[in-house]
Amino acid sequence: MRALARAATLIERQTAEGQMLTASLFPHTGRALTVGITGPPGAGKSTLVDQLIKVLRLGGKTVGVIAVDPSSPFSGGAILGDRIRMVDHHRDEGVFIRSVATRGQLGGIARGTLELALLLDASGRDVILIETVGVGQDEIAVTQLADVTVVVLVPGLGDDVQALKAGILEIADVFAINKADLPGAERLEQELRAMQSLGSASERENAAPLRRITASNGTGVGELWSVITDVFGKHGRKSAQAEIWVVRLRELLRERLDSELSHSLLHKHGQQVAERLENPYQAVEALRTSLF
Repeated sequence: MRALARAATLIERQTAEGQMLTASLFPHTGRALTVGITGPPGAGKSTLVDQLIKVLRLGGKTVGVIAVDPSSPFSGGAILGDRIRMVDHHRDEGVFIRSVATRGQLGGIARGTLELALLLDASGRDVILIETVGVGQDEIAVTQLADVTVVVLVPGLGDDVQALKAGILEIADVFAINKADLPGAERLEQELRAMQSLGSASERENAAPLRRITASNGTGVGELWSVITDVFGKHGRKSAQAEIWVVRLRELLRERLDSELSHSLLHKHGQQVAERLENPYQAVEALRTSLF
């Protein structure tokens, strides 16, 4: 576990050693089932992940968890508090939990999440759970990493459901209505099913299954896991698709270029643009030239 933690640190810091490690481990990846857990803030994602770990461990599965926490836009720091909700598993050798900060990364995940998932896959974990920060319609990067994406919703979202419509309909492989013991759960389910009924015949046929759960006490979580495995059996492993690797490679290239960009040079051109000494396109061209 210590060696795995040290390797994760090298990868998270985007060091050359971490990249070499990921490259050497890559041939041993492609076996774990990766599940993304996403949804709006306060939906109970961390609690659900905790309950899923219990279900998986009872089934003899080893688990890796990547829990993404938001970073402060001022200090850049993060609380990394998801482990508090998963404290029951900290002594379990079959569970590895890594909290990471977004550090300004968009899409609900952190930089290096793909490489961390590959590390956990190569380490022999049967299931990898990726919990995003609270996300909305346009923050759907987890779908690039997960074989199955679970969107967690709760009663009482009100108009937020309207704002989330396009995003959740497109990214969800499974819907989980959490806090199903609260008033409004049935109405939320009806709204989701009504939204699904508006699609084409093909979309209706392949509509994401929906399950009500109460993550605080584990009600329905075992059944939810069964639905997740059924969806995985139907859709297959995303990492075997060239299309998903096109998206992943584009993101890795963007991250590599960003890491190699001189921040002092970036600041210099930012100042020049602010003072109207050059236009943004001139600045971008100069930065591109500095890279290549």
